[in-house]
Formats: sequence, C-alpha cells, structure tokens
Amino acid sequence: MSSGHMGGLTPSPERVLYFVLLQLVVIIASARTLGWLARKVGQPRSVGEIVAGLCLGPSLFGDLEPRPFAYVFGSAPHLPLVIMSQIGLTLLMFQIGMGFDFSHLREAANGRATAIIATGSIIPPFLLGVALGFYSQPRLAPGIPVVPYSLFIGTAFAITAVPILGRILMEYGLARTRIGAITISAAAVNDVVGWLLLLAVAAFASARFSLGAMVWRFVSLAFYLAMAFGVVKPLVRRLLARLSWPEGSGLSPDVLALTLLLVFVSGMMTYEIGIYTIFGGFVMGVIVNDNAEFVTRFRQSVGDFIIVFFLPIFFTYAGLRADLTGIDNGALWLWCAVIVLAATVGKGAGAYAGARIGGLDAASAVVVGALMNTRGLMELIVLNIGYSAGFIPRIVYTLLVVMAIVTTMATGPVLRVFLPRSGHVIPKDIDA
Repeated sequence: MSSGHMGGLTPSPERVLYFVLLQLVVIIASARTLGWLARKVGQPRSVGEIVAGLCLGPSLFGDLEPRPFAYVFGSAPHLPLVIMSQIGLTLLMFQIGMGFDFSHLREAANGRATAIIATGSIIPPFLLGVALGFYSQPRLAPGIPVVPYSLFIGTAFAITAVPILGRILMEYGLARTRIGAITISAAAVNDVVGWLLLLAVAAFASARFSLGAMVWRFVSLAFYLAMAFGVVKPLVRRLLARLSWPEGSGLSPDVLALTLLLVFVSGMMTYEIGIYTIFGGFVMGVIVNDNAEFVTRFRQSVGDFIIVFFLPIFFTYAGLRADLTGIDNGALWLWCAVIVLAATVGKGAGAYAGARIGGLDAASAVVVGALMNTRGLMELIVLNIGYSAGFIPRIVYTLLVVMAIVTTMATGPVLRVFLPRSGHVIPKDIDA
C-alpha cells in the first residue's frame, strides 16, 4: 500500500511503519558510513555514529534540505525510535557489563584506586560546573532559575558515558586489563552518583525534594544490588554450569529468551528505584560476565545486531534536538570553548589526580583521565532529560552537545599517545 492512500489526522500503522523503516534505512546507512570514516582517521567508531546523528538533525540535513528532512523525520511520531533506542541501550549496557574482568578489583589496591578515581571524577567537575552555571546564567539562561540551572550544569560536567567508554575499552583491547576494570568500575560509580544528582536536581527544581525519598532510593538500590549478587548471581551461575554448549553455535532460543527476560526485568527494577533501566542491564551483564562461554555465544547470537541496529537510533534522536546553527556569533563560540575547557579540565584533572593517588603511574593516569572524559552517550541522555525538564535553554543544550562530542573525540588521540607509554600494545583491526 502506498503512502499516498493513507491520509487523515491519525497516521495508520502501515504509514508509521513505512516512515520508521525509511528512518532506519537513513540512520543505519549514515552511522555505518561515518563510523567507517571515523575509524579511518583514528577515532572510535562511536564518535562517527554520534556525528552521524547530529548530521541527520537540523544542524545539517534539516538546514540544507528542509523538505526532505521534514519528509523523513517529520512524517511520523518519534516514539517508535525512542522506544527502540532505549531497548538497545539496555542491551548494550548488558553486553558491556558482561565484557569486563572485575577480578582485578578483588585486590585492595585496585578497589581503592577505583574509589579515589570515582571521587576525583565527580566532585571537581561538579563544583566547576556549578560555578560556571552561576556565572553563565545571566548571559545564557536568563529565564531559568539560577540554582537548578547551575546544579544541572554541574551534573552534566560530572557524567561519564559508560556505554561508549566500554566500547572504546573493547576497541583498544583494554576490557580485561587492570586499567579497564578500574576505569569502567569508577565510571559505573560515577554514573550512579550522576543519576542520583540529576534526580535530586529535578526534585529540587520542582519543589518536590525530600531527604527521606532520597534515602529510600539509596536503600532500595542497596537492596537491589544485594539481591542481584547474593541471590540471582548464584542461581544464574548454577544454571549456566548445567548447560551444554554445542560446537559452532550461539545461544539456544530458550537460553536467549531467558537472558532477555532477566535483562528486561532488571531494567524494570532499576527504573522503579529511579536510576533508569540501562543500569539494570549493566548489572545483569556483570552477573554473567564470569562465564566466558556464555559471553562468547551471546555476542555470536546478537552482539553485532545490538551495536549496528539499536545504538545509532539513539544518536539520531539526540541529534534531532540539537541545532548547531544556533551558535551564530563569536560570543557563543567563546562560551562553547569555555564550557569544553572547563569540562575537560575538571573531569580529566580530577580523574588523573585520583589515579595517581590510587597508585597508577603517570601515563596510566593520563589514560584514565582521558577515558573518564568520554561523555558522548550518557551526556546526550542527561542533556535530553535536562532540556525536556526545562533546566537548560536550547542554546545551552547545543553547547553541551558540542562539549560531549569534543571530549569524546579527544579520547582516541590521547590513548594512541599514552597507551604505549603505559606498556599496553594497541591491537589492530578491532572494530567496536
């Protein structure tokens, strides 16, 4: 049935399906193309995918070709893409969680380093962001109350992109190294605190802040983690130990179905706690990550599909809300430079100092600082929440999107310089 026969105020399911498929064709083709180009210039593929998302939004496609842009992205509601992107993020977090060797953290020195790095990567950038928020509010956000605006800027500065960080670690062969385990653990702590900060800021801004509610959220999170690792993990370990693994095949349909049920239920539980579904996916990945056979077969079954299909959808949705053409004068570009510099120094210096205090050598500490500055995906999630809630105006949203891209793009060059100095050989031809 052609789209020409489907008029009316309410789009028919077939018409919505047509435009969703058209959007997916454009998104996947663009993401793979720019991801390939990013790899050619020494950047992680995820950087190219983020740039693809922005190019498909009003910053480029919508500005250069408004009518085709409106046809592709304005002819059907965005809800199907939003839902698919969130499902994909949850599965990606599961895949990232099961890809790391956390046995390094059993050593007291590594656990201490993780705690210090997490602290250093949260407090300095948060305080710097709050200070910059107070200074910039009269100039960039005069219609928004200064306290919630400044607190949100601090939260945006403090966040780390665990999903993209995980992909970069896999791409550079760091997933099962000491640096990788310490960094992803510090980033996970960083993000939990970041989500709680975001929730506290949202509650404060809406005059619904309650110390009792925040304490209850911490208690609920502690109970969830205790059940996940004290009850679910032993049960899952016994179940996986009893399975037979035929040669040359992925997961059986029954095992894959059970895996998806566990991931989705875990995500639902963390949503109820108030820290978003993707954290539940990550925790479930950590629960199964000590079974190497399961990890390998899951990736064989659906790993590439998650990365190729789901992830670019979110980048495009975020890109639809950013308009780089709004940065149209020297003053705004100066503010953009100030934001990028403050975010980079606050997070990088704090993480570097934490790594040095935690016992890492100078080159490894620089690597940790660069990795913790990776903001891409989680920053876009946080910014979309802040923009929707009215914490920041569109121009500040756009400036922070630029900051997220620049800090993420800086990670690759720093790793290529300092990883060999830390004794790590960068693998070739790894695609993540």
